[in-house]
Amino acid sequence: MPPKRNRSVVLSLILFLALFLQAPAAAAAADCAPSFLGSSVNQRLTTLFTTYGNDNTRHDDWTGADGTYSVRLPSGRELWVFSDTFLGQVNPDGSRPPVVEEGGTTVFINNSFAVERDGRLRTITGGTRDEPEAVMPPRDDDHWFWAGDVTLAGGIVEVTYQEYERFGDGPWDWRWHRNVVARFAQGRLDRPLSVHDLPSGNGVAWASGLLKDGDHTYVYGVEDLGATKYMHIARVKGHSLLGTWEFLTADGTWSRNETDSARVMAGVANEYSVTKVGDGYVLITHDTTEALSARIVAYSSCSPAGPFTGKQLLYTTPETGGNIFTYNAHAHPGIASDGLVVSYNVNSFVNTDHYRDVSIYRPRFIDVRFG
Repeated sequence: MPPKRNRSVVLSLILFLALFLQAPAAAAAADCAPSFLGSSVNQRLTTLFTTYGNDNTRHDDWTGADGTYSVRLPSGRELWVFSDTFLGQVNPDGSRPPVVEEGGTTVFINNSFAVERDGRLRTITGGTRDEPEAVMPPRDDDHWFWAGDVTLAGGIVEVTYQEYERFGDGPWDWRWHRNVVARFAQGRLDRPLSVHDLPSGNGVAWASGLLKDGDHTYVYGVEDLGATKYMHIARVKGHSLLGTWEFLTADGTWSRNETDSARVMAGVANEYSVTKVGDGYVLITHDTTEALSARIVAYSSCSPAGPFTGKQLLYTTPETGGNIFTYNAHAHPGIASDGLVVSYNVNSFVNTDHYRDVSIYRPRFIDVRFG
C-alpha cells in the first residue's frame, strides 16, 4: 500500500486530469451558448387555446389537454399533438361537467390532435362524433398511449407514443411499458396508417424530443426513476424513425446496442426539447432537480449530443402553488413568433379542480428571446 502522502498526490493528479479533460468541452459549450435576453407570455397562442376551449359551438371538441407537441405540415397547417384530453362543453361559470365515467357528459381520452389553420382550430379524434376515441387507441382497458414528439418523414406524419399499463387497483398502480411510432397520412389524421415498435429494452421512454440536424434525426429520451430523471440520446439516419437507431454511449461514441445507451445528465423532465439556436444547441426543460419546480431552464451545447452546460433560468411559471403544478416545458421551433415558442402544461393534484376551473388543464405559451 503506498504511503498516505503518495496517495494524496495520486488523488490530486486524478482530480487535475478530470478537470483538465472537462475544461475544453465546457469552454466550447460556453462559446456556442446564445445570450438569454428575456421571456414573455405568447399572447396569441395562449389566447387561441383559451378561446377555442371555451367555445361551445360544438360539444364534442377540445376543452383542455396536456402534452402539447407540434409540427408544421407542408400545407401550412400546424398539427398539435396532445395526450390526455377533455372533450365537451364549458359551463357559463368556467366549469365543466364531470367525465362520463363519473356520471357527467365530459369525454376524456388519452390522446388527440388539433389542427390550426389561419388562426382557427379543429379537434381530431378517433371513433365517431357520438363516441369519440383516442387517435392512437389502446389495445385494452389496462393500457393507454401518451404522445411524445412528432416529425415528418417523406410526407408522412410520425408521432411517437409511450404505452403505459395498469398493474393493480391503486390510483398509482401504473407504469411505462414500451415505445412505438404511429404513422399518419396528412389528409386522414383520425387513425394511424401503421404502428411500429421502437427501442424499448433499456427502460428509456423515447421520444421526449426530436431534432433533425444534418444527416440525422436525434431522439431524446428520459429514464424516469421518480425523483431523478436521466437524459438519454439516440439518433437515426434520415428523417424517419423506422431506420437503424444508434445510442450515445458513456465514452461519447455511438452504438447500435440499446443497452449501451448512457445517462447523459440528470434534471430533465419527461418532455423537453433540444433546438438549434445560432451556432449552438439549447436544451429547454422544467427543472426536475427540485421537486414540483416552477422553473423553466436552459442548458447549452455545441453539439446536438451535448454535453449540455451553463444552466440558465428562463421563466418561472406563475400558476404553480397550492394544488397546482406545472411541468414538461419544451420548444416549438417551427412556429414563427417574437422568439422561440415554449409551451408548458398546468395541472392539479385535486381531480375536481379540473371540473371547477377549465382554465387549469390547458397549455400555456411563452416566447424566449436569445441573442
